[in-house]
Amino acid sequence: MAVQCVSKVELSISCSSLLDKDVGSKSDPLCVLQQSAGDAKWVEVDRTEKVNNCQDPEFSKKIRIDYYFEKVQKLKFGIYDIDNKSVDLGDDDFLGGFECTLGQIVSSRKLTRPLELKPGKPAGKGSITITAEEIKDNRAIVLEMEAKGLDKKDLFGKSDPFLEFFKKEDDGKWQLVYRTEVIKNNLNPSWKAFSVSLHTFCSGDLNKPIKVHCSDYDNDGSHDLIGIFETNVTQVQTAAHGSPVEFDCIHPEKKQKKKSYKNSGVVRVKSCRIELEYSFLNYIMGGCQINFTVGIDFTGSNGDPRSPDSLHYMSPNGINQYLSAIWSVGLVVQDYDTDKLFPAFGFGAQVPPDFKVSHEFALNFNSSSPYCQGVQGIVDAYRMALPQVRLYGPTNFSPIINHVARIASGAAQQPTASQYFVLLIITDGEITDLDQTRQAIVDSSKLPMSIIIVGVGEADFKAMEFLDGDNGVLKSLTGEPVVRDIVQFVPFREFINAPKESLAQTILAEVPSQLVSYFKMRKLSPVNPPAPVSK
Repeated sequence: MAVQCVSKVELSISCSSLLDKDVGSKSDPLCVLQQSAGDAKWVEVDRTEKVNNCQDPEFSKKIRIDYYFEKVQKLKFGIYDIDNKSVDLGDDDFLGGFECTLGQIVSSRKLTRPLELKPGKPAGKGSITITAEEIKDNRAIVLEMEAKGLDKKDLFGKSDPFLEFFKKEDDGKWQLVYRTEVIKNNLNPSWKAFSVSLHTFCSGDLNKPIKVHCSDYDNDGSHDLIGIFETNVTQVQTAAHGSPVEFDCIHPEKKQKKKSYKNSGVVRVKSCRIELEYSFLNYIMGGCQINFTVGIDFTGSNGDPRSPDSLHYMSPNGINQYLSAIWSVGLVVQDYDTDKLFPAFGFGAQVPPDFKVSHEFALNFNSSSPYCQGVQGIVDAYRMALPQVRLYGPTNFSPIINHVARIASGAAQQPTASQYFVLLIITDGEITDLDQTRQAIVDSSKLPMSIIIVGVGEADFKAMEFLDGDNGVLKSLTGEPVVRDIVQFVPFREFINAPKESLAQTILAEVPSQLVSYFKMRKLSPVNPPAPVSK
């Protein structure tokens, strides 16, 4: 199941050296933020307050906007000189504007650009500075729990206990926030340590009531309650100093019936700590670069590129499924790479001048420098290479996966969260070296790397779905499992009639959580970590 990464981002805006449109006084500027709604339509997100008589305003009102990694979110900032109380901007002087994507802002953290009255026409010396900050409590609570002497609930064995944690909402209702694993046949269980974001666990309020249910698991879902207790984070934090905190596990009905009733066991907080939990945005705004590599399938099963039946055939508008996939992903990812130089490779073709089969040739035919400038550069190299190579075979994925893995392995030696690699493989679905590819994926799962496979055409993609870790634990030939899920497979045919952005959204949906999971596994903080946010 794809995980959508959405955050709230707060934009702080300031300007300098604005044009002076008022006679006898300075301009009264205000900033309006609009977001693209497609088809040249723009929708207003919000606007700042007006700052009177100021050519270098620092707007105090922050603008909040939803951030999606998977989308190209086009933004337009407009600065206006407000001379009346009307909300309509039609009769106000335009002092300059700036267009960019939200991805460019969050990856820069702070962006300063010149204002323009229209494309190519500077608004004097006016400039705009936009600073982004994610709105999130970046703390997590890490708990280790155990119990002693729990009631026996099963007729032919001991109980199978698990814990459920609930927080009390403002309306008085209890909301489930975490459930532990089940410990089979044990009245003195010890559960694995677990981590929950403090926002989820208690809305960031350390004194918010938390209720814990201890129950005996039953396969049919009719779990038997063993007991309940209430606490809060402040109380369990005393376990942070090496003194376990104990709670009587009370069954309400038993307590009512028996005067001598003491408890149904004791639940103990063995350890509790609160630590920073970094998000995808924390790493990106901390300076982490996403390095994007493309691998394109040039095997014979794609069909003769000169034939309209071929997946490599250029339609009259100069596009095919391969190019659509490159554009969709590349337009998003290029915002997160400073130099925008992307290695691009082909595989499965006979390559000039000797026409030997290659499973890892540079798309620009320059093996010492396979880099393309931006997504447009990849597209240009693809169009140039297509008529020069001969489609052949077989379809081997492992060489190009191992190529990127070697580079990622070098980055993994660094003690900083500064580099992450995304490999996009576009293929028609026939895969020949499945065993070697499995091994390559298992090896790559230990590295700062994600693999996205886009299947074009109508082939049977069972092999691709097998490689996607969502469908079970992928293992190497020796039985070694993947350390973390790094593969995302998407069949292009499901998006042929869908909006362009929905393909990129699906393709890139898992990258943020995969990036975070790697750096968390390595216990690496962002290069420039944010200050802890607390209430």
